Amino acid sequence: MLQRFIDDVRARVGNSVRQTGLAAAAAFAMFIAITFFCAAGFVFVLLREGAVVACLAAGAVFLVVGLLIGGAYMYRTRQDRLRQEQAAREAKSTASTLLSDPTALAIGLQLVRVIGVRRMIPLLAIGGIALGLLASQRDRRETTPAE
Repeated sequence: MLQRFIDDVRARVGNSVRQTGLAAAAAFAMFIAITFFCAAGFVFVLLREGAVVACLAAGAVFLVVGLLIGGAYMYRTRQDRLRQEQAAREAKSTASTLLSDPTALAIGLQLVRVIGVRRMIPLLAIGGIALGLLASQRDRRETTPAE
């Protein structure tokens, strides 16, 4: 259980790092495109010669690169969101299956008998707090708009 949580955190951090890298590359390419378009306008006004075509072509190339990287960023973001929603649906179905399984309920009752009710109350309270914290984290992630 703890290993699964650690793997989940590691995967989310890795996705965030990749998404940030794509966003930074798109921003850099757009900056270069704007720089070349400004240079092209300047050269056009200054010379009205062949240098303008070169600057416009370079600006167009960087603009296309920026748009491609931006598209890749949006595609990855959408895929990650869909993957997270699928994982949440699977986790909910697993939890509901576990609670509706008579064998699991029988094991839980045996645990209460073996450990004792007095010892189980603090454990259940701690488990309830942990479950509440996890649920609030999930709700916060689900209500955050995808960027």
